[in-house]
Amino acid sequence: MNGIYIHIPFCRSKCPYCDFYSLTKPIDLQEVYVSSLIDEIKNGPRFKDIFDAKTEIYDTIYLGGGTPSVLSGEDIFNIITAIKENYIITENCEITVECNPNSDIESLIPYFKKCGVNRISLGLQSAVDIERKKLGRSSDKQRIFDIINEFKTNNIDNISLDIMLGVPHQTIESLTETLDFIKDCDVKHVSAYILNIEENTPFYKMQNKLSLPNENTVCDFYEFTSSYLKNIGFTHYEISNFSKPGFESKHNTKYWLLDDYLGLGPSAHSLLNGKRYYFENNINSFIDGKPPVFDCDGGDEEEFIMLQLRLKQGLDLNELKSKYGETPLKRIIKKAPFLKEQGLIDFNSNKISLTEKGFLLSNTVIAEFI
Repeated sequence: MNGIYIHIPFCRSKCPYCDFYSLTKPIDLQEVYVSSLIDEIKNGPRFKDIFDAKTEIYDTIYLGGGTPSVLSGEDIFNIITAIKENYIITENCEITVECNPNSDIESLIPYFKKCGVNRISLGLQSAVDIERKKLGRSSDKQRIFDIINEFKTNNIDNISLDIMLGVPHQTIESLTETLDFIKDCDVKHVSAYILNIEENTPFYKMQNKLSLPNENTVCDFYEFTSSYLKNIGFTHYEISNFSKPGFESKHNTKYWLLDDYLGLGPSAHSLLNGKRYYFENNINSFIDGKPPVFDCDGGDEEEFIMLQLRLKQGLDLNELKSKYGETPLKRIIKKAPFLKEQGLIDFNSNKISLTEKGFLLSNTVIAEFI
């Protein structure tokens, strides 16, 4: 099964830590962009020599950004309806829309229901006001709680919350407040990301003034978050992702399993028949009809090892041998005993998977293997 990713490159304001491609207040561009996007969905002119999108079967649709919820409900309805009318979509397709709690969500919900949106990803980041303000978030946690309940009232209860670890002013007490809030919200999925200071962001320019926790403290935050969420029924199924049983993100899991996915919109990436493509970070380029750029072949042995080890289910050694032969298998088996002694991996004759400690030090472990 394939997935479809749609990039919505608009935000009401730019968060100071974010380096994703998005534009603020481009009201004049929204209508023409949505029209261009729907034309691509209907006619597929840019992928016709690469990939026959209309003969594949899709079981996930994901609208990300940017902030998709800055669009009107009618725009979102028209985009998703165009996909359903022109592609082969499974009956139980997972349809996710990323939303900002500060948006006028209530007006969007009727349109979500009409076009079958059944999963929401909300950018919580923190439930602590001082932390939220430092991260550029203006809504308070009561607003988020109310929105979550509004979705549930409308039978959209597959809700994911994003949180950030290592943000300015964060302490174990404030992190506990955020996790307690998640428990009270009774959501199905949590993504917990460690804050990275990216170039070309306001945080990069002011990082020495941010009162950031040190590296050891951030590691403690990660371990505490994992333990807390597991104690309230979540499974730590990927380095940064936790879910209640059966509510793993089907769409994001495609990335880690190297399944095919079609990405549309500026900065959107695709993996199609083992080839990677991307659209430039330029909305006008997309509107003007510029085709995607070939990036590289996807799914070599290093990428396969790296992505499989991100998942709790781990690296299938029989599959590794079948795909890439004896050489990488021998290399991994040679290094595995030492890493197991360090408590970083679980290892048997068929599989290698990261432990909780291994998740925390995943870059080091994966580098050893590849």
